[in-house]
Amino acid sequence: MRNRTHTFGDHLKGWRQRRRLSQLDLATDAQISARHLSFIETGRSAPSREMILHLAERLDVPIRDRNVLLVAAGYAPTFPHRALDDPALTPVRHAIDIVLRAQMPYPAFAFNRRWDIVASNGALPGLYEGIPADLMTPPVNALRLTLHPKGLAPRIANFPEWSAHLLHRLHQQLEVTGDPELAALEQELLSLCPESAPHGADSAAHAPAPPAGTEFVVPFRANTPAGVISFFSTTMVFGTPLDVTLSELAIELFFPADQATIDIVRAIST
Repeated sequence: MRNRTHTFGDHLKGWRQRRRLSQLDLATDAQISARHLSFIETGRSAPSREMILHLAERLDVPIRDRNVLLVAAGYAPTFPHRALDDPALTPVRHAIDIVLRAQMPYPAFAFNRRWDIVASNGALPGLYEGIPADLMTPPVNALRLTLHPKGLAPRIANFPEWSAHLLHRLHQQLEVTGDPELAALEQELLSLCPESAPHGADSAAHAPAPPAGTEFVVPFRANTPAGVISFFSTTMVFGTPLDVTLSELAIELFFPADQATIDIVRAIST
């Protein structure tokens, strides 16, 4: 069984179960008969390319894995997988640069599905002074850099809260994608801060609670010689991507959460 080649039906069943759907649930959503779906999963019926993509859409399968489904069914992959420096993605890189520059003097990063930073606006370089070269050598992993005891961890004023938040995000991403690289990253990070381990879908509730009425999102607070700076973040993704690389890119933008942060950042950035 360990060496058995997975069929399209195996992959489809795996994604259906990951989404916690019965055959009837998926068949109803896809507007096909449960009998037909059962035949597809067991290999008694060969799906068309259109049916594969239709089912993948209903299951919210990542674009990378839609190619896997197509290949398993005997079709060529549909979605290209270009490097970010491919000439075809020049407009994308230009758009990322515009967003990152516009965020100055506050931090902004673009990262891939593994949380490797692929672009940064270089804001607040003082936060990274003294961090070992191995953590700062590209590709820099944003989660490893943040949670490692030789990285940013000792400088984060609310480390228990922030680490629990990040690990919860990673765990949710792993639950959705089943990505083995993310699973390995999660295990590595849990070894660094086991006390922040997710406790299920509601693990954010286990993070230390801020005083009532003082927060509206989980903040990132960092100690600096000029005082504590506090940020909230937003995440941007590209809409309707048809390229694997583009579908896995995200841009994290950090905004000042209070006037003190605005004043400190303004002072150290001039």
